[in-house]
Amino acid sequence: MKYFFLSDGWVIGRVWGIGGLWDELAWRRNPELHRMNLYLVEQGETLWLYRVEDAVVMVEVKPGAVNSPGAIGQVVLKRLITAEQVLERLCSADAITSLSTTAANQPKLG
Repeated sequence: MKYFFLSDGWVIGRVWGIGGLWDELAWRRNPELHRMNLYLVEQGETLWLYRVEDAVVMVEVKPGAVNSPGAIGQVVLKRLITAEQVLERLCSADAITSLSTTAANQPKLG
C-alpha cells in the first residue's frame, strides 16, 4: 500500500497507474483509494490520510470549490509515500487526531 495526505476541502482528480493515466476500461475497475480515519493538523490546516493500492503511481488533487467561474484552477500532483514515511510525518506533526470509530469497524478478537 501507498499513502498521501490531502488538505480538507480538496478533491481527487485523475489517477496514474504503472501504464500511465488510469484506464477504467482496461483495468475493469476504479483505482482503490480510501480515506483513513486519521488526520493531522499542521499550521491550522487539516490533512487527511489516504491509502491507495500499489498499482497507483501518482494522484492529481485540486480544490473542491472554485471561488469564481472564471478563475484558473490550481492542480497539484501528489507523490505517494510509504507507511514508514507516514509514521515519520505523524511523529513530527503539531497535532494528530483520530476519529472515533464504531464497534462495527473494530477488529474482532479471539
